[in-house]
Amino acid sequence: MRFLNWCALTIMIVGALNWGLIGLFGFDLVTTIFSGSLFTVARVIFTLVGLAGLYGLTFYSKVGAHHDRVGNIN
Repeated sequence: MRFLNWCALTIMIVGALNWGLIGLFGFDLVTTIFSGSLFTVARVIFTLVGLAGLYGLTFYSKVGAHHDRVGNIN
């Protein structure tokens, strides 16, 4: 499970950096790298980013569980 968490986090970071490039400069790195005949690879990457984001929603319950164990930090 730990490996899956690391993979999902890495994929989410790649997706976030790509969106940051799109927002700041209008430059889509993934599509640029995998354009033409490799566009299917770009679609797979976009799909993996989306799935990683959905999986990332489960991190909220882990953060809440950690907070309950540690207690109030105020």
